[in-house]
Amino acid sequence: MTVTLADVAARARVSPATVSRVLNGNYPVAASTRERVLRAVDDLDYVLNGPASSLAAATSDLVGILVNDIADPFFGIMAGAAQTQIGGPGDGSGRAGGEKLAVICNTGGSPERELTYLTLLQRQRAAAVVLTGGAVEDPAHQAAMSAKLTKLADAGTRIVFCGRPPLPEGDALVAALAFDNRGGGRRLAEHLISLGHRRIGYVAGPPERTTTRHRLEGHREALRAAGLDAAPGAADGGRGSEDQDRLTVHGPYDRRSGYEATLELLRRAPDVTAIVAANDTVALGACAAVRDQGMRIPQDISVAGFDDLPFSVDAVPALTTVRLPLFEAGARAGRLAMGKENPPPGGIATIAAELMIRGSTAAPRG
Repeated sequence: MTVTLADVAARARVSPATVSRVLNGNYPVAASTRERVLRAVDDLDYVLNGPASSLAAATSDLVGILVNDIADPFFGIMAGAAQTQIGGPGDGSGRAGGEKLAVICNTGGSPERELTYLTLLQRQRAAAVVLTGGAVEDPAHQAAMSAKLTKLADAGTRIVFCGRPPLPEGDALVAALAFDNRGGGRRLAEHLISLGHRRIGYVAGPPERTTTRHRLEGHREALRAAGLDAAPGAADGGRGSEDQDRLTVHGPYDRRSGYEATLELLRRAPDVTAIVAANDTVALGACAAVRDQGMRIPQDISVAGFDDLPFSVDAVPALTTVRLPLFEAGARAGRLAMGKENPPPGGIATIAAELMIRGSTAAPRG
């Protein structure tokens, strides 16, 4: 049943004219009244009928691109690439054609903010929504996301995931473009093991993120396959999990986290000969911490990252990392959001990760 402006007014115990004033923002309204109206709008999931609602098209010319942090190149590259397909010229004539207005929504990694932006995009009858990066693995949030995305899809909004796996209930999606984070993590660890490293520290991302879990799972799969998951000197593998936990430190995906976590790893396990970082930005922090401890890279300790962000090749030494085709994935997500490309079979595509071996990794000394 469609929720009307009158329903919102009744819920907020105000007149329909007051609801209209709050939503249009063209008349001063007391703060307490405004809060009551907006709460009623959220509770009822009311979608504002704009001037174009009488047209045949159910959606607007707006496309939302949700990112954790637009200043992070990982998200900036994907969002920029998606925008080239969303907001580019239509038929080349200079006239307004099939292009849309792409709006970047910066969530700051907040699950609540993510839901808020989706609600705002629903009210604006967004033509499409592109959600980038890993998802929060919280059942309550996943259920709320699934319900919100279903409502968006039912209203005609195209939903595309870029760089994240589909939700357990993913029927609302046009497509999910998921990076092979698990495979990339495994190949990176296999590379270090092939060089002779046996004690490898791991600076992981936030534990609640899918990206963190998948990359760490791939890393530990390689260790298990090589028989390196048991603690040194243990008679059996019973202490393996405990030892791997000691060699793993979680933190945000930023340089400061890489620096502080690496210092903690070196304190816990001064015998580590290599450090794998959750991403390239974290790896820069790890490199700085290693140097501040008077060690050389890679002569004394190897450091590796993930993502192959533009600066990784310019680090000194150049950073061994796992390349994700961020621009290509973002552009494809944009095309899918615009209906310019057919969805992959089953709606899900796994995008391969490529190991980039550079100067920051070498065989351990001795």
